[in-house]
Amino acid sequence: MLCACSGEQFKFEDAPQSPESLATRDFSASGLSSRTGDWESKLEDVQVDEVESTLKEALSLNYEEARALLGRLEYQRGNFDAALQVFQGIDIKGLTPRMTTAIVERTRLRKSRSKADIIPHTVMSMHSVSLLLEAIFLKAKSLEELGHIKEAAKECNLILDVVEAALPNGMHEGIAEDCKLQEMFHRALELLPNLWIKIGYLKEAITAYRRALVKPWHLDSQRLASVQKNLAAILLYGGVETSLPPPLRVWGLTTPNCIEEAILLLLALMQKVAFGEIKWDAEIMDHLTFALSVSGHFELLAAHVEQVSPGIYERAERWYFLALCYAAAGQNEVALNLLKKVSSQSEAKREPDILALQLGAYISSQDPKHAHDGITFARYVIDLEDEMNGHFKAQAHKFLGICYGNAARISISDSERAPFQKESLTSLNYAAFNMKEDPEVMFNLSLENAVQRNLDLAFDNAMKYSSLVAENSGRGWKLLALILSADRRFKDAETILEFALDEASGSDQLELLRLKAVLQIAQERPKQAIETYSILLSLIQAQREAQSNNSGHAKSSHTENIAERNMEMAAWQDLATVYTKFGSWPDAEICLNKAKSIDFYSPKSWHTTGLLFEAQSLYKEALVSFSVSLSIEPDYVPSIVSTAAVLIKLDGQSLPVARSFLMNALRLDPTNHDAWMNLGLIAKMEGSLQLAADYFQAAYELKLSAPVEAFT
Repeated sequence: MLCACSGEQFKFEDAPQSPESLATRDFSASGLSSRTGDWESKLEDVQVDEVESTLKEALSLNYEEARALLGRLEYQRGNFDAALQVFQGIDIKGLTPRMTTAIVERTRLRKSRSKADIIPHTVMSMHSVSLLLEAIFLKAKSLEELGHIKEAAKECNLILDVVEAALPNGMHEGIAEDCKLQEMFHRALELLPNLWIKIGYLKEAITAYRRALVKPWHLDSQRLASVQKNLAAILLYGGVETSLPPPLRVWGLTTPNCIEEAILLLLALMQKVAFGEIKWDAEIMDHLTFALSVSGHFELLAAHVEQVSPGIYERAERWYFLALCYAAAGQNEVALNLLKKVSSQSEAKREPDILALQLGAYISSQDPKHAHDGITFARYVIDLEDEMNGHFKAQAHKFLGICYGNAARISISDSERAPFQKESLTSLNYAAFNMKEDPEVMFNLSLENAVQRNLDLAFDNAMKYSSLVAENSGRGWKLLALILSADRRFKDAETILEFALDEASGSDQLELLRLKAVLQIAQERPKQAIETYSILLSLIQAQREAQSNNSGHAKSSHTENIAERNMEMAAWQDLATVYTKFGSWPDAEICLNKAKSIDFYSPKSWHTTGLLFEAQSLYKEALVSFSVSLSIEPDYVPSIVSTAAVLIKLDGQSLPVARSFLMNALRLDPTNHDAWMNLGLIAKMEGSLQLAADYFQAAYELKLSAPVEAFT
């Protein structure tokens, strides 16, 4: 006779012919009694009932074990239908309580069990429990193979329910090493979420993954890392919003959202990689890159890229990756320093990294002070024309044209500026010819033509840009309005702005409103300009109040807040200029105080203060204000010109100093008509009438083509 907890297999007198015969075969207690009559007759009458009950339990269990073994055999042969038929004959629901009890009793630590505690013979052995759990698992696999995914998930979930009911705090060392229970449980933990994913039940899949992570189930490091990575992936890309269940909320009322939870998982995995607990997995880095990028944590991403062990990435690839991170974080200086390494002499023997060089050219094109670096990067790409396609070459010409234009604007001499301006238009025209549908090329070509006062070409290119952009472009309409103002077509410029304002919003709307007010000032309509500025300031105040009231919602970015403050300051500065021009000095002073309260160290605020003093004939005070402005920004051209103008009014002996200021201003901005006008005044005062006439003619012509505000 076999006992249920012996772990031995039930021995049939006749070997089963097939699963079907086993499924229909009747193993009853009465049948066995007919074969063991002699043995039963030796027992006393009082023990008959107890023995018969024990035999029934033993025979029933062995019957289920036999089905489990035969089902396994059919599954291994690939007979999934036959295996499923065999497994369905197992009364899992009836055995579940006994399996749970067996796990509890068999896994209790020996030291916690007294000598008097003897496990009853009716309790299953761990071998029997493992065999039945394997049967449930293989039944789930058979259902999966046959396409019954949802039923397979339910069977798989049953394994987890049985083990979790017996081990609510997770697995401990009391489970025997030679027992399959732990292995079956681990395989079920991994299979269940995959089954839910197959049928699109993503919330259930997330719950299953979390279920595998919240308790110590003794998963090995690599298996545990796989579960964490898969959970992070489904949280990132699944498109399902699901919050943590209450038992897992260890942060109190504030709990991480899906992306934050994914980031925490991926950061934990990267730490394991750094400590050598798991192998390097490129997918983990890919997921982390995506998660930190969409959440804006570019510096944190850069820190983790720097921690990656040498040899994972090639040097140029690592530098490019880090440069992308720092550029996205707004640290262009750091990004450019990294990209310069890509084109350094130490990398001369390696194949050039086109993408890194293009990125260097792009970053350099964003800031005039990096113009010469951008020219170097772009030229490097163009010189590699035999090794790349036309798209990269055209893009390089676009960045080269922008950088040449920026270099021209920071040049200190006409002899240097003129070639740069010519090269800028040449490169941009080449890019426009090869990338006719690129709006950025058209915008920059229009801008460069406008700066060089080629107003007709600038207007045509600005119109092409407007037709290429699908959405309303505030900067496009602004450039178009400035070009029209330079052509003295103020009414047309204002009409363009009215049209643009109907569709604009946010910072674009504020900027266009301010430009409209500047146009009204240029047309000597100060009352209308003041009304426009009032609307502008009211909109800024309304936006600020809306942001403070929506404290629970996403707030505007730091960049947007800075832009809003700068726009408010510019509005007060412009109003101060209007009131100064028309002699309303107290109002001008109020506006200046408002502007300085936003940014005390704005060079334009101090320049406008100097204009207010100059209008009141307080020339010494005006010079002090202009000096403060220049101490903040030494190359602020309006203050340089105004300083020279005051010196001309103060004393004829200061004319050489005034001329020096004006020549410096023209070095920085050759198209400044006020500087040419004041040079003409100096020449006239010195008796050089022909030279004065030339200066006045230059000032007149430049003023005719001057926009109401600088193009750049």
